[in-house]
Amino acid sequence: MPQSNQRRGTVGVLVEEHFDPDEFRAFNTALPRQGYAVEYLSRLWGHDSLTFWSNTERGRAAEHVTVTRDVADADPGTYRGLIAIGGYAMDRLRYQEKVHGPAEPATAPAVRFLRAAAATPGLVTGALCHALWLWCADPELLRGRRVTCAHNIVRDVENAGGTVVYADGATADVVVDGTLVTARHPEVVGEFLRAFTREIERNQLVGSASAATSKGAGHAGR
Repeated sequence: MPQSNQRRGTVGVLVEEHFDPDEFRAFNTALPRQGYAVEYLSRLWGHDSLTFWSNTERGRAAEHVTVTRDVADADPGTYRGLIAIGGYAMDRLRYQEKVHGPAEPATAPAVRFLRAAAATPGLVTGALCHALWLWCADPELLRGRRVTCAHNIVRDVENAGGTVVYADGATADVVVDGTLVTARHPEVVGEFLRAFTREIERNQLVGSASAATSKGAGHAGR
């Protein structure tokens, strides 16, 4: 679901059934206003497209999105940033058909995509609420990282090696650890998006400065 304004590139959003509707609306409003296109990705199971529905509001699914980009075929390097939406969507995305033993790495396409994203220099990733469930599928993605999340999953995250940040009897609202930006709840989605886009722009400036330094060094060595 790309938006029309692509001056600053595209933010990819991982989604599945039972996603958070408030976050969905915030992404579709705030990111295009700042010049970012939004593209939703999911596992399409061999289909050209699939439609996913949000959590319910007053007994009815509030929002839906039709996805045409399969996460199994996506390249993280084509995005300025990646967000895993909250709700129960990331628990569904980490599903894999077969498991063979405790030492086997997770093979769900979304987890493989997340590994590739973590290995992409300067790529900012974000997770809200329950979304760190996807990171929990591969502890190497969380080990030693300072994060926040929904209260429901703090033990899942800590058992996967993450360091949950607490404040005033709750998990912190928003935590930035390098290129990973996390938020505890949809009610702080505005603060999350401000931190997320700030880190995108900061990493672009760092990358531009490094490229300029390398270019200058190359000329000096001639």
